[in-house]
Amino acid sequence: MWRESSVRKSIRLRGYDYSSAGAYFVTICVKNGHEMLGRVVGHDDPGVPFVQLSEYGKIAEKYIKNIEPHYANAGVIVDKYVVMPNHIHLLIVVHSGGTPRSSCPTSALLPNISAAFKKMTNKEFGFSMWQDRYHDHVIRNKDSYQRIWQYIDENPARWADDCYYTK
Repeated sequence: MWRESSVRKSIRLRGYDYSSAGAYFVTICVKNGHEMLGRVVGHDDPGVPFVQLSEYGKIAEKYIKNIEPHYANAGVIVDKYVVMPNHIHLLIVVHSGGTPRSSCPTSALLPNISAAFKKMTNKEFGFSMWQDRYHDHVIRNKDSYQRIWQYIDENPARWADDCYYTK
């Protein structure tokens, strides 16, 4: 099972070409862990807890859905995501790479996506909501991809055990 605690301690993978095609697990957190994006509530029809999005959460989701069309030329797909009360998880697949070869993540596509997402949402929020940085994990194989997919899918049901849970 994927463990989110490993994401919190994540650092950029030394020597990895962040401009290359690949799959990435990205987590973007609200400053100070404030639960502003929504709340995990009850059970829907299949009996699974879900996140009831606040107005801020709805804005965040709108801009998540805008990532693919905006970065279509770079072959970017948001394959899975979840908006949690105080963070978001994205499973991003880059098919064609972003910028010319670079081992520095700040000159690659992934940080540009994160920065643009934060800029646009903050503009609509009317204030700066997000932590300055984000967490990323380079997905290296199909098994890891499937574990992360499942982790994102089940995240609302495991909210009380989540490392970002603040109550």
